[in-house]
Amino acid sequence: MLDLNHARQVFANYLEQFDREDGKIHLKIVHTEGVIRCVQDICKRMELSEEDCRLAELIALLHDIGRFEQLRLYDSFEPAVMDHAAFGVELLFGEQKMIRRFVAEDTWDHIIRQAIARHSDFSVGEGLSSRELLHACLIRDADKLDNCRVKLDEKMEVMIDCSAKEAGSQAISEEVWNECLEQSSIHAMLRKTKMDYWVSYIAYFYDINYPETCEIILENHFVDRIIGRIPYSNSDTERKMRRLKEMLLAWLKDKAASE
Repeated sequence: MLDLNHARQVFANYLEQFDREDGKIHLKIVHTEGVIRCVQDICKRMELSEEDCRLAELIALLHDIGRFEQLRLYDSFEPAVMDHAAFGVELLFGEQKMIRRFVAEDTWDHIIRQAIARHSDFSVGEGLSSRELLHACLIRDADKLDNCRVKLDEKMEVMIDCSAKEAGSQAISEEVWNECLEQSSIHAMLRKTKMDYWVSYIAYFYDINYPETCEIILENHFVDRIIGRIPYSNSDTERKMRRLKEMLLAWLKDKAASE
């Protein structure tokens, strides 16, 4: 059986090399704990086996391990500067074989590797076994679920490098809005304005996999609260955000009812 207490201690030791007072580092540490809580909630609602629950928690603990090195090197979350998921996989399963510090057995390596590798891709992709797909989708859902908390609690300047007031004065790019109308997540390379970034943090709900996750989002009114955090002084942006909220809530309710 997976020893999660041991894995947590190893992770805490790994974090000692980073400045916990740095805003972005602190954000990712808190986020990691949040993703663990979120995946526990989803797994409980799905009534998964104890082994799958423990495995999901381990993947949540390790999913953003590559982020810390990205922040140390570039002080940025931008995907263009580093693929943090791919780097995390290299840290864990490459020459260093860091995964053996966290879990002695290699029984679950293929599942852990695939879940971490794909957790931040635009879509989960193909070619996975049923259990690999389960855990890839679980970490993607839990990651987005905790990001709801991040978008409500963290300073706007840490997340998008500007104030809420400044973001709300900006337009939504046509390409980004078209993807919203298609009920799709936003391709990162299309984002131009700070408002585009904020919209992408909301439109990612269209990539939620499980009805149970949709239930949690609806129960906590995350769509309304995240959209409502910014004062939209740009009238066209304000109109589009009202439309996006209506579309998303309808989509989430349909998905939640599909179980």
